[in-house]
Amino acid sequence: MQGINLNEVLNRLRNFETILSSQFVGREKEVEAILISAIAQEPLLLVGPPGTGKSQLIVRFRQLLGVMDSEYFEYMLTKFTEPSEILGPLDLRRMKSGEYHRKTAGKLPEAKVVFLDEVFKSNSAILNTLLTILNERKFYQDGHPVSVPLKILLAATNEIPAVSDLEALKDRFVLKVLVERVSQDRWEELLQAGFRQDRSTAQVYNSVLDLSELESLHEYFMETLKELAETGNDPYFPAGLYQEFKRLIRSMMQDYSVELSDRKLIKFYKLIRARALLRRGGGVEREDLKLLCYAGNLPEELEFLKVKIPELLD
Repeated sequence: MQGINLNEVLNRLRNFETILSSQFVGREKEVEAILISAIAQEPLLLVGPPGTGKSQLIVRFRQLLGVMDSEYFEYMLTKFTEPSEILGPLDLRRMKSGEYHRKTAGKLPEAKVVFLDEVFKSNSAILNTLLTILNERKFYQDGHPVSVPLKILLAATNEIPAVSDLEALKDRFVLKVLVERVSQDRWEELLQAGFRQDRSTAQVYNSVLDLSELESLHEYFMETLKELAETGNDPYFPAGLYQEFKRLIRSMMQDYSVELSDRKLIKFYKLIRARALLRRGGGVEREDLKLLCYAGNLPEELEFLKVKIPELLD
């Protein structure tokens, strides 16, 4: 792709990563996952108990990225959430002429960056709309598909319910990251960070990276995947590591009964490549395969894979 200085953008992105990580204690992996999600433009789900700073981390990410209000949408979902709260109210004037049209200003259909809290607590009407937006980057106005500008979707939940009618949405959040409580040996750091954040609540943050730069990096990244799509060869993913990737996938599915859909396999290949771009500008290395520890479907699987994937790579 023309017009991107790769080294400059990656250096700015890594500086962004350092600054964001420094404002939280023990959240380096979560910050990295957010950036990988942003590069690949794939949804990310943070899973953890209340009070672990999931929402705060995502909001701070948005602030440091300098995302304008017109490009951002956030909402806490409940089973009582109405579609109008997410998509916008119906245009009553147009309804009189028989049109089913929503006023989308300030709502999800016009946002580039979206944060949905307690995403699995929404009702079926909201879930179906989200699936359409995630799968097709579209929503429907009066029965006609309208493209949405969504680039980054981040979500949080206290738990992942084991309910069958949520399987499609759960599968769409390929990256699921456990957010655990800070260990006792870092409590002093946690207290210091907490009081610093209290003092800076009203602070206006200067952007250290532009959303447009992340969009350009995504376009560059997708260009690097073209050869794979056209020839079946990927110069950025060495053959030996690709065989290791397949071995890990087989072991997860056959030996440990982790369900991985075809979609998830494709997306994890893409996400591993995105991590390699973030970390070193291109080629996949063995440590990038550890991203598979985020491939679980439920918290207990995520806990298991966090230990098992590094063991399988030893």
